[in-house]
Amino acid sequence: MPTKRKKEKSLSGVNLKAQLGSLIKLQEIDTQIYGLRAEKASKPDQVKALEDSFESKKAYMAELEKNSLDLTKQKKDKELELASKEGAAVKLQGQLYSLKTNKEYQTMLHQIQDAKADTSIIEDKILEVLEEMDKLKVKVDQERLKIKEEEKLFISEKGKIEERVKEIDDKLSHLEADRKQAVIDVEPKILSQYERILKSRDGLAIVTVKDNSCGGCNMFVPPQVINLIKMYERIITCETCNRMLYIDEVN
Repeated sequence: MPTKRKKEKSLSGVNLKAQLGSLIKLQEIDTQIYGLRAEKASKPDQVKALEDSFESKKAYMAELEKNSLDLTKQKKDKELELASKEGAAVKLQGQLYSLKTNKEYQTMLHQIQDAKADTSIIEDKILEVLEEMDKLKVKVDQERLKIKEEEKLFISEKGKIEERVKEIDDKLSHLEADRKQAVIDVEPKILSQYERILKSRDGLAIVTVKDNSCGGCNMFVPPQVINLIKMYERIITCETCNRMLYIDEVN
């Protein structure tokens, strides 16, 4: 019982009903502050998501361009190979009439036919690469246009987020000023209790009791506790969530 007497003594001479009214007004400000701070805290993740999405599209574009370069290199390599095979065939053709025996002649003809067959295969490969290059070029051109549009969208959306952060900072500045004025009306000990609950309960320290339920955790509030609230002798808190309780008549 000494604790109860001490608590009542600490609030002696205090208009608790008025204090609750001041806390309610303070809570309205803090609810806005906590909401805006939470919104602001989410903005870097939103920007990061936009950046990641845009970077993935750029990476896809870079991959297409690399594939295009690879195909260009394949084409050049095949063209060099073709030139080598054609040169070999011409050289063999030039040696054909210097041969002395029929066997040597037939062997050389066979080599020339093989060289020409090789050049034909290489030519087909070059045509295949050219077809792939043409298809890829169309895709690359389409993706370049998409990237330009995506970049515009990215810059626009990022700008909106940055503008919203500025708005939040401006609102927070005004709310912080309002809060400094609001706390003046709250007794230091009551304010200390309120601040402690506010930090531990995600920015919600004082709630109304409606239909015998706590406005913070929705747990049942017994009639005898409601009677204690109406007596305005001391701060009554929820036995479950520890938030300060009040009833609408304080407004």
